[in-house]
Amino acid sequence: MGHVDVRPAPPLEEPQAAPRIVPKWRAWLWSALAAVLGVLVGVGTFVVVGYNKLSGNVRHEAVTQKELGPRPPKISEALNILIVGSDQRNGANAKYGKFVGERTDTIILAHISPNRDGATLISFPRDSLVKLPSCPAKKGVTGQSAHVGMINESFNSGGIACTWKTIEQLTGIRIDHYVKVDFTGFKAMVDAVGGVPVCLAEPIDDRRALLHLSAGKHLLKGEEALGYVRARYNVGDGSDIGRIQRQQMFLSAMAKKAMSGQTLTDPQALFGFLDAATKSITTDPDLSIGVMKDLAMSAKGITAGQIKFVTTPWQYSAADPNRVVWVEPQAKNLFKMVAADQISKDVKSGEQKIPKGQVQIVVQNGTGVSGVGTTVADELKARGYKVSKVTTAKAPAKKTTLKYGPNGESRAPRLFRELKKGTTRAVTDTDTKALVLVIGSDWKGLKTPKSLDDVNGFDATQDTCTPA
Repeated sequence: MGHVDVRPAPPLEEPQAAPRIVPKWRAWLWSALAAVLGVLVGVGTFVVVGYNKLSGNVRHEAVTQKELGPRPPKISEALNILIVGSDQRNGANAKYGKFVGERTDTIILAHISPNRDGATLISFPRDSLVKLPSCPAKKGVTGQSAHVGMINESFNSGGIACTWKTIEQLTGIRIDHYVKVDFTGFKAMVDAVGGVPVCLAEPIDDRRALLHLSAGKHLLKGEEALGYVRARYNVGDGSDIGRIQRQQMFLSAMAKKAMSGQTLTDPQALFGFLDAATKSITTDPDLSIGVMKDLAMSAKGITAGQIKFVTTPWQYSAADPNRVVWVEPQAKNLFKMVAADQISKDVKSGEQKIPKGQVQIVVQNGTGVSGVGTTVADELKARGYKVSKVTTAKAPAKKTTLKYGPNGESRAPRLFRELKKGTTRAVTDTDTKALVLVIGSDWKGLKTPKSLDDVNGFDATQDTCTPA
């Protein structure tokens, strides 16, 4: 039987650079989706009086065809909703700092399947360098010329219409509606569901986020919840992707809370959540409470396991380590799969429930060719896996082999089915969850993703308090 070496690793094949830090990706508005899902699932149960009250809460801002310009075709009955987080710092939000204008701290595209039996949420890192379209100046915004810049520039320069236009042109997915939420609205929604549970493997002491939490389980409300999803420094590895994963897990827990019996079967709690959610959002006029109610009735059977979270494949920019660029063709393939509604097909053994970010891999280069290990590690990272080490194998390997111990058995199938060629070997004398991928001379690379199951993501049954 083989053996996974858990002793100190041999010298690295190539020096590993320190993690690059992308500042200020405060994508706290992942949790705005919980408001949308809460409305869609729960809105069908409130009475006429509540309907009228909630209708009066929602603010509307129109986006015209002229502002959007040429658009992608509508190819199915799927519903695509753009969700943005407003970082405007006036009024109740002034205490978070001051700057002129309004930025998007979060940009998410929520894709709800034609049969209303599944949803996929794509996150776009705010520091992504992309091709931005031209947008005209209008009241409150200066306008934008076509150029390469950060994706969140569009909102500050051209408002929600420019952001809508940007995402449509980048993804080729036609957007039907938008929802905008701010800091104050986020806190109100968390409080309305009675707080959200999180489990911390280590304490957090982040003065910038005004957050101080011990390791263990916490029920976060209001300011603490906002601090948690905004925190980056002194948390985990301090990286942007680490914060994205925490935010996605927080949203997962919040969505489950909003969709649970604790909320849906308690009229007062349900109305309180819907009241907070609708007071916090601005939408296009076509996304009325009536439309939300109709959608809720058609999607009322959706479960947490049918809600999938993914992040646009990215890597740090070679030109600027404080920015990211999208990995191609993976990003384009993701957008095509979402447009074609290729969601969660034939997932076995529960491996889809384990986020790729929690699948730790040691890459060992057994090819005898320098640099192969680092190249493979970069490809795995681009797909969302966590590569902890890149080493040279102790002996040349003819065959690519994936080794796993008993605690890694549930993780191995997810990685193995992405290999073009390889074999697996169970190892009994180790208790690590890490997988060891030995790259042999027969290495053919990774398969092209054919469904969203092969994209970095997880479903809403997961949260920080769910054992992985």
